[in-house]
Amino acid sequence: MKKCIRFTGLILAFLFLTTPAVSAAQSLVPGGQIIGLSLENSTLTVAKLDEALPSGKNAGLLPGDRITHIDGDPVETAAALRQALCRSHGTVQIRLLRDKKTLDLTAEPDITPNGPRLGIYLKEGITGVGTVTWYDPDSGKFGALGHSVNGPGGQLLDMKRGTAYEAEILSVKKGRSGTPGQLMGQLDPNAPVGSLEKNSTQGVFGKLTQPIRGESLPIAEPEQIKTGNATIRCTVSGSSVQEYSVKIQKIYPGNRTDGRNMLVKITDPQLLETTGGIVQGMSGSPIIQGGKLVGAVTHVLVNDPTTGYGIFIENMLDAAA
Repeated sequence: MKKCIRFTGLILAFLFLTTPAVSAAQSLVPGGQIIGLSLENSTLTVAKLDEALPSGKNAGLLPGDRITHIDGDPVETAAALRQALCRSHGTVQIRLLRDKKTLDLTAEPDITPNGPRLGIYLKEGITGVGTVTWYDPDSGKFGALGHSVNGPGGQLLDMKRGTAYEAEILSVKKGRSGTPGQLMGQLDPNAPVGSLEKNSTQGVFGKLTQPIRGESLPIAEPEQIKTGNATIRCTVSGSSVQEYSVKIQKIYPGNRTDGRNMLVKITDPQLLETTGGIVQGMSGSPIIQGGKLVGAVTHVLVNDPTTGYGIFIENMLDAAA
């Protein structure tokens, strides 16, 4: 997420399409809508401790711990963990990963009317909000983010399944030099709008059950993308998509697969006033130039929030195919 000549830091601006429908499409509806993404990956992570049930705290569990075994048996879901606790007799042996180290803890589960509990809230996978890049009205498929969703260790999250939800932006933390900004949003767990099918280094892909309305634009090939004026579409308040002016400052080789094919600078006074530039949650904002969909915002340069990187749309579509 920041300044170009010095690569002092980058922040990601934050799901299988086996048919050729998306990559073969000649035009797509550009997005800009905020969307909730929930990716499950057969891991259990402690989100926080339950102050009313002390067993987890007493055992030494901490937020961020990844629980892998109970009494020697592997557990990959919250339901499997509950079943393991029900089979226990007074105490349980917990094996977990903390900062890439394996630890073994002993816990005495709290006895509740709903059975034994460890006094922890669990997170299965990763949940957050991002921006839709494109939607194919012929197939219902879509792409978002322009980069991968990574696990706690920084590696590509091995998604087993995922769901897309309605979401909205509640507030904006403005970006400043050295301090990345962020769109503060929330998803509605009671309003699923599609499924996630692939998490890749070029984006998250899936299929929507509710169509995105809008005019389809032709897809630009990399050689058609030029330095100069362009626009992006994104949501920085509620669920309203707006279009803002940017400038493509530099074009990089198209064979780069790290989501850094273009250097993009925000020039729109309104967006700069609202966000300070590119902020987390804007990943996936579609970039439009000359009436064509050319790519998506992916990163912000940490020391210059007005500037960041974008991925070619062709690279996203290749990853989705």
